[in-house]
Amino acid sequence: MIIMRAKPWIQIGWAPALLAAVLLAAVGALAQQQPNDQPTRAEVWDLRLGTPADRLPDEFTDYACGNNGGPPSTPLNGWGDFRRCRPDAAGLREVYFRYDDELEYWAKANNFATEIEKYSGTKVYDFPVVLSGRFDESGVLAGLRVVSDPRDKSRDRDEAYLLRNFLTARYGRDGWDCADLPLAEDETPVARTAIKQRCRKTLAGSEVADIETHFFRKKGQSQFDPQSGRTTEGQFESLVRFELTLTK
Repeated sequence: MIIMRAKPWIQIGWAPALLAAVLLAAVGALAQQQPNDQPTRAEVWDLRLGTPADRLPDEFTDYACGNNGGPPSTPLNGWGDFRRCRPDAAGLREVYFRYDDELEYWAKANNFATEIEKYSGTKVYDFPVVLSGRFDESGVLAGLRVVSDPRDKSRDRDEAYLLRNFLTARYGRDGWDCADLPLAEDETPVARTAIKQRCRKTLAGSEVADIETHFFRKKGQSQFDPQSGRTTEGQFESLVRFELTLTK
């Protein structure tokens, strides 16, 4: 009888307060857990210009001498091997690198669809890219290079030129000095679109950002196969080349 009389009193008077306390505790616990629940990995934006090679985060993989944004050449053990790479026209030595795929395999093992997409491949704003750091003779990181990767089929290649929009947004939409270049005689639009543009912006401090964007057909490329009349695949250039460089 005592229990039967007390039960309605608890439901009316104490249950809401107890429920609120439980919910607050649960929310607090989730807030404390969230930073640790979401794994992270090093990205190109974690590399700060002006940092010596021996102080850069060594959390990447497949280091090699870079090839102006193309396929890598001589394998390297890490940033410290930059002197094994030939200097480019600007006197900087390019070191190619790739994102570590450990989290990609972790996501696949756990069948986490969102994380699989997030951690698969080496991407910037979900666009497959070729990455490299560029070092001066003293071993200081003097430049970063990001070039859209036409070899990666995880995203439609014709969208590569759209990476430009994300990069300009990252460094501010205003203040870019852009020049639209004329197509060469053997270059033609893709459908009705043709982009051949170079943009530059001087950033705060002593950094300059350069973006080159291409979207057109080159000589010998066509929308239709001249023999079969069928629509061709991949016969166009869709490319973004981004460079961030110290000016002094």
